[in-house]
Amino acid sequence: MNDWLLVIDMQPGFGAAESPWCTPGYERCAERIGQMLPLFEDRVLFTRFVPPESPTGAWRAYYAQWEFAVAPGSDWLWQVDGRWQGYRSIASHRFAKWREAEQVLPADASLTLCGVATDCCVLGTAVEAVDAGRNLRLVEDACAAGTEALHRAAVAVMADRAPMCRVVSTAQVLAGA
Repeated sequence: MNDWLLVIDMQPGFGAAESPWCTPGYERCAERIGQMLPLFEDRVLFTRFVPPESPTGAWRAYYAQWEFAVAPGSDWLWQVDGRWQGYRSIASHRFAKWREAEQVLPADASLTLCGVATDCCVLGTAVEAVDAGRNLRLVEDACAAGTEALHRAAVAVMADRAPMCRVVSTAQVLAGA
């Protein structure tokens, strides 16, 4: 079996109540990710969204709007959630994490994808991975977005990428489906 669990951006920046980017459903995702981790043993890769030190291009306006993300002392927001700091992780300044993940994952690995935010970083990563020819399972109930409507819309987009992207539940992953 060469299935890897790719966990997108489970970080305080998206889970801490004091973060402007706190994602409703983050703790539900964390619980389900915790359930799946033993199944994948050492085939787990966490991603981290990390703002650039010096934003360029369109990112300048983005971080002018979200100054908290690059403010002095904000580094703690961009670490992997403390529950999983012992796992392998990669960092990216981009929403989609596939370019960085592809450099680390085995070329023949299939992916089980989960994390936050469904409508941004998860969606971007899924589309890039599918475009690169990877098969993946999106664990719908181990993902969350800013709103349930955004979550459902992003899942619908990814489900439309079938059969390369299959939408599954945590229970199905745990059952070996």
